[in-house]
Amino acid sequence: MTQAFIIEDEPRARKYLMTLLETHFPEIRVVGTAGSVRESVDLLENHGKEADLIFMDVELSDGNCFDIFKRTEVRQAVIMTTAYDNYAVKAFEVNSVDYLLKPIDTEYLRRAVDRALERIRTERGGHDLSKIMDALTLLREGKTESGSSPKKEKFIIRLNDRIVPVNTREIAYFYSESKNSFLVTRGNVAYVFDESLDTVEHQLDPGSFFRISRSCIISSDVIESVSKLFGGRLKISLTKGIDSHTDLTVSRARVVPFMNWLEN
Repeated sequence: MTQAFIIEDEPRARKYLMTLLETHFPEIRVVGTAGSVRESVDLLENHGKEADLIFMDVELSDGNCFDIFKRTEVRQAVIMTTAYDNYAVKAFEVNSVDYLLKPIDTEYLRRAVDRALERIRTERGGHDLSKIMDALTLLREGKTESGSSPKKEKFIIRLNDRIVPVNTREIAYFYSESKNSFLVTRGNVAYVFDESLDTVEHQLDPGSFFRISRSCIISSDVIESVSKLFGGRLKISLTKGIDSHTDLTVSRARVVPFMNWLEN
């Protein structure tokens, strides 16, 4: 059983979320609620050990939830819920698991809860709490334990008046075309985004993604097979169900490092 707090200043929204949890997530038990920054800080400082997960609204009766992070330590996994889409980037800066827009969709809530429970299970699995907090501190400072930049877990896509967070594990490949950068998910959804492939390349786990050419970075999980082409180049075929929106040819200069990467 996972115990949770709900931080929400609207009684109707709080009741709706509790109903969703009771109906679809019997493994989660709500053990505390708060409706303001002051109440939330008091709840965390006096009863924080009672919960592993927090559902946290952004706009509260006496400020916004980011004031909570400034006033006390938040060790729980956090899923933010809000009617506003302009806080998404800031939400992930404070290491929240997910960012859900109201009215909350049950399927999106399920994905967020699954991610949160996975994080909680990982942290319970024999990790020393001090090591976890040290790692979080390093992440907030923009570094890993080795001193290098942390790898992105999500990419934030802006679609007119909406913001869509895309988990890196759901990405099949990135490509560039006509001075635009694109991200393609395993579900064949293509998004335009602002960063160049040069920037993206350094944000990815090199064990999971490889830049096969100047215009394409691919995930190892979506490679079905590789065939040889004339001139020493290689052609990649994707796993069933994933479409190719761009040329998936490994450039001649990258063939050897690509094969080394593929074998490891």
